[in-house]
Amino acid sequence: MPKKIISGIVVSDKNAKTRVVEIRSKYRDPRYGKFVRHRTKCYVHDENNESALGDTVEIQESRPRSALKRWELLRVLEKSRAVDVAALKRGEISLEEAVAGAETAGETS
Repeated sequence: MPKKIISGIVVSDKNAKTRVVEIRSKYRDPRYGKFVRHRTKCYVHDENNESALGDTVEIQESRPRSALKRWELLRVLEKSRAVDVAALKRGEISLEEAVAGAETAGETS
């Protein structure tokens, strides 16, 4: 049986080699006809810590690696272009650096 491959958005990257990916879907309720939004959180093994918060990634089913991890990262489809506002407030980076980083991220995708 082939392994499932799906794409989603990284919502947490706080753990080493583990990412939480949210898969969003929408379906029509069979009884009332209303469209229902649904989301699933998957714990993903990211061996090289390639993905970051907000990235769109492609994941594949794998063997159970822990109590919750059942997926592994295949590739990063699109890097996030969000500016780290917290780092700006702390003074770690300047506004020019943040804007330049967001522009270069937009050019590569």
